[in-house]
Amino acid sequence: MNRLSKFLFGILALLQTANFAIAQDAFGSGNDTDIKLPGLNQYAPADRAAAAAVTGRTVQLEAALTESGEPLKYGLTWRIFHPIPGQDGKLPMLASAEGGSAQFEFEPGEYFIHVAFGRAGVTKKLTVPKDGPVEKQRMVLEAGGLVLNAVSGIDVRIPADKLRFNIYKAEEGLDGEQQLVVEDVKPDTVVRLNAGTYHIVSEYGAVNAVIRSDIRVEAGKLTEAVIQHRAAQLTLKLVAEAGGEAIADTAWSILTSGGDVVSESVGAFPTIVLAEGEYTAIARNKGKVLQREFTVLAGQNSDVEVMLN
Repeated sequence: MNRLSKFLFGILALLQTANFAIAQDAFGSGNDTDIKLPGLNQYAPADRAAAAAVTGRTVQLEAALTESGEPLKYGLTWRIFHPIPGQDGKLPMLASAEGGSAQFEFEPGEYFIHVAFGRAGVTKKLTVPKDGPVEKQRMVLEAGGLVLNAVSGIDVRIPADKLRFNIYKAEEGLDGEQQLVVEDVKPDTVVRLNAGTYHIVSEYGAVNAVIRSDIRVEAGKLTEAVIQHRAAQLTLKLVAEAGGEAIADTAWSILTSGGDVVSESVGAFPTIVLAEGEYTAIARNKGKVLQREFTVLAGQNSDVEVMLN
């Protein structure tokens, strides 16, 4: 091998060693076991990030449901915002983390900290000094949990797929409307909310079985509420004789005692949920129009048969 070849070979070896070192630095040695949350300087320009490496302050954050409660260990979402709105009018988010207690690296200055626990949340302004001690920031959510369910009549369990809840703030907004907090909540679901009174709308089926009630959520407690519906589930049938087979291709209209149409459907035996009261069922099949008056009693699910003859 001549001198030129040896020289080139040496340069190539150095480049390969350098590339390996760069790759190793980029991905780490693989021996670190501590997971570090992102520092705010990671979201800053390079010159600011360099300055933050010298002046950055570590701040510990924790949150509890009540003033005297233990710090939450899971379910929290932390967000750090710059105090000056951006061009879109919103505060720029600088960093975030999920889990329990957290820590962030801050440059000296002012920030907004927001912590959420489900639908409950609280915001606090933080001032980070250039020197001196930085206290742990404790956020008190004043929040609790709400679990909703419902029965028909006294104790008839309602199938989960027939039931849903919408949760509103109890007080009205400036427009006179109540603000929707959570929609389409399923039974036996824990909803985390700030302490206070909420307006619950419970819908059984898709027609007119709707119950409204106000429920108070207390901080640090799980509130379980069971709403009582005055309704029942009915199966409509057009039959040639009592207890006979339902006739297919039948069009149905259900009217209230005042003559208002509350439901229309087509089928041999459609199922419908109606609030307690007096109704008229009208069945149309092959040019024939038949009807029957019937009564809905809370919790008494039944068949409504309309005779063909």
